[in-house]
Amino acid sequence: MPKMKTHKGAAKRFKKTGSGKLKRSHAYTSHLFKHKTQKQKRKLRKSAMVSSADQKRISKLI
Repeated sequence: MPKMKTHKGAAKRFKKTGSGKLKRSHAYTSHLFKHKTQKQKRKLRKSAMVSSADQKRISKLI
């Protein structure tokens, strides 16, 4: 069986950390900032971790 190809859409959205976990960025960060609070916008800047339920599925794509 041949090797699995990398899913390029997933590769652009997720990065592996040193410990092997997956890092992701938040949604809702591209537009419509007028009604979002400053606190909400500040928290959206930070990266987040992929949940353990999705970890296995996404790591297969990368």
